[in-house]
Amino acid sequence: MKKVQAITDGSCLGNPGRGGWACILRYGSHERELYGSEPHTTNNRMELTAAIKALAALREECEVEIITDSQYVKNGVQSWMANWKRNGWKTAEKKPVLNQDLWQQLDAELARHKTKWLWTKGHADHADNNRCDELARMAAESQSHS
Repeated sequence: MKKVQAITDGSCLGNPGRGGWACILRYGSHERELYGSEPHTTNNRMELTAAIKALAALREECEVEIITDSQYVKNGVQSWMANWKRNGWKTAEKKPVLNQDLWQQLDAELARHKTKWLWTKGHADHADNNRCDELARMAAESQSHS
């Protein structure tokens, strides 16, 4: 099974406001940058979209190390999603899960791959995270897609 690294980030100007997402996919010496935007969204939706787009770009089952600066996405996958699914996509308070549409898309992508989630501090000294942040911001500002 191919081992891939995916670095993901989301950005939002306003929150809600113009949003952008980005990811860097790395397999051996190959590297691919992807990014895109939405006109009216939130930071959490862009963080989720970045992870979804990274996994969706992989054509075959892979072992994926996902590096994110979003505790929301990492904790959602590792701690909350199993209970949400068991409870019909409701929180412990019996309320609908926010961003359920994206969590379900992410869940479908996760089923295709073996994943390991790592958190990195945003806007710090992680060069790939900084590059993703730059791409996501650029996409949000210009509303462009790769």
